[in-house]
Amino acid sequence: MRIHVTFIDRVGITQEVLALLGGRNLNLDAVEMVPPNVYIDAPTLSAQVLDELRGALFNVSGVQAVNVVDILPGQHRRLQLDALLAAMADPVLAVDANCRVLLANPALIAVCGRQLEGETLGELFADAQLQQALLDEDFRLPLREVTLNGQALLLDAMPITEAVETDQRHLAGGLLTLYSPSRIGERLAALHHDHAEGFDALLGDSPPLRTLKARAQRVAVLDAPLLIHGETGTGKELVARACHAVSSRRNAPFLALNCAALPENLAESELFGYAPGAFTGAARGGKPGLLELANKGTVFLDEIGEMSPYLQAKLLRFLSDGSFRRVGGEREVKVDVRILSATHRDLEKMVGDGSFREDLFYRLNVLKLDVPPLRDRGQDILLLAGHFMAQACAQIQRPPCRLAPGTYPALLANRWPGNVRQLQNVIFRAAAISESNLVDIDDLDIAGTEVARQGEGEVGSLEQAVGDFERALLEKLYASYPSSRQLAQRLQTSHTAIAQRLRKYGIPGKA
Repeated sequence: MRIHVTFIDRVGITQEVLALLGGRNLNLDAVEMVPPNVYIDAPTLSAQVLDELRGALFNVSGVQAVNVVDILPGQHRRLQLDALLAAMADPVLAVDANCRVLLANPALIAVCGRQLEGETLGELFADAQLQQALLDEDFRLPLREVTLNGQALLLDAMPITEAVETDQRHLAGGLLTLYSPSRIGERLAALHHDHAEGFDALLGDSPPLRTLKARAQRVAVLDAPLLIHGETGTGKELVARACHAVSSRRNAPFLALNCAALPENLAESELFGYAPGAFTGAARGGKPGLLELANKGTVFLDEIGEMSPYLQAKLLRFLSDGSFRRVGGEREVKVDVRILSATHRDLEKMVGDGSFREDLFYRLNVLKLDVPPLRDRGQDILLLAGHFMAQACAQIQRPPCRLAPGTYPALLANRWPGNVRQLQNVIFRAAAISESNLVDIDDLDIAGTEVARQGEGEVGSLEQAVGDFERALLEKLYASYPSSRQLAQRLQTSHTAIAQRLRKYGIPGKA
């Protein structure tokens, strides 16, 4: 039986209460003091003895109430803690200031296959250096990879402190959480999660887009590699995300890598990860790549046509059996990942030229989607323009504005060599510079760019047209933002990217 005694706090009253219990030879499993309360767990206390004890307790000066309770506060907190730890899917453990395990949740015990209380971290992970590093840094370490019972996990540590004096705290130990790489992948994917789900993110109702959506709905549910082809700026990644969102892998990570944005060595380590000490500057514990982080999910390889021959060979091997080795590693890693890839280039022509592996092309091209250019999507242009205008006004926190009907012919007649991305940039610029809530043709500045001056069929190449548009935009904005840093902030991109383009186009005063 468990009882709760409430009293007026005075010196010696607790000893008097406990003496009454001891005088009746009652076994006490637990006693909790929270003045002005004492909670007692006495399993052998019967109802008859309680009646006599209650009278004796009321004879003690200051005792106000004696009640039977179901559970002691400390026991209740322990049950809550156990329930919380059991609900955590990730392995968690608490250690004291000497790195000795105090508490481990069921997920960690399941990984280890044994109880862990009393073990040191050095013994648990078979890594004395890890334990020393945690002690040296007061349990403040960046996320690092560890191996537990043959399983690669990512360790996150944080200190546990307790107050010793006013404004002073003492290190009492640490709380360690272990994540599988795919759990980190889920968090990374969530950072880039779009509000629109599936094919709702593809705005438009033109015949070419309806055809794309219908075909994409069919291939999205097939668990095989998918190649997405389309001009730059058409929204190939959006299509890939939509396919992932309606597939059986939708609850697992979706992670993307732009093969044209990184040199070969960085692209390799990003995709496949690297082993400890693989190269100078590598994280001490190694690092999982996108394939491990996206296990059970999807990896999207944008601009696959720019991938180097070496990486093409390594990707081909992964597509063959789902296994690979990290950079500098010897251990075979096997994961379950669906590969979606995209390109604006003619891969079949590249195969003929010998610049892209034929065997890899057929591995990637099991399923295929062609994304139509914006110029072929008719009235979708106006729908997208209106959507981007509302989006831009919200982003720059200006009153809502809309496009004047006089802008429609120019928007529909433009060739849009940069496709949806170019339209979005034009609309954003118009929303930023227009002083009226009705955006007119002069604000759009379509006719003022080199791209718009060229008649249909006079564009030399896509690259030239996009370059002309980019140059005109930078020249126009540079007058108001006369440094690469200001301009980069205005266009919401990196300082390095803007500095490179200013040098490329010879715009004066570049940083």
